[in-house]
Amino acid sequence: MTEYFDLVLRASAVYIFIVVAIRLFGKKELSQLSVVDLVFILLISNAVQNAMVGENTSLVGGGVAAGTLFVINYILKKLIFRFKPIEKFIEGEPIVLIYDGMIQKQNVRRAGFTMQELDAAVREHGVDSIEKVNLAMLEVDGNISVLSEDFKARTRKKRVHKTLGDVQ
Repeated sequence: MTEYFDLVLRASAVYIFIVVAIRLFGKKELSQLSVVDLVFILLISNAVQNAMVGENTSLVGGGVAAGTLFVINYILKKLIFRFKPIEKFIEGEPIVLIYDGMIQKQNVRRAGFTMQELDAAVREHGVDSIEKVNLAMLEVDGNISVLSEDFKARTRKKRVHKTLGDVQ
């Protein structure tokens, strides 16, 4: 029985280590994975496998380790949902990258983005230049949200069209 308790402790420790490491190394790693990021994740999972299961490579040992990871994940999600300080520590906060056409250089550096990556993110949202961006945010899930004048104009048109449609 202590062998399985040891597996629970090991899996818990590895889970917590990985969550903290991802938090410390930035949200950028969570957005779109490059080939290098994918290889890194695969190697990390392989590197920590032995730390989790140790000598126990049995089916039951693997099940205990996997079950522990599911339980810890469930508990952590409940804690994040319930307690804002835990949410802020684990998830972080959104970071403003561009405001009113101006790049927030300190925030971009803190988020670990290059100018090429920021330009690409803006173009992916259909905006051809940073100057046309009203707001670009690095969200807590690692994605970048971009709002521009075009977005405002499309939203305004939809509201006007919807209102006119209601009148007729």
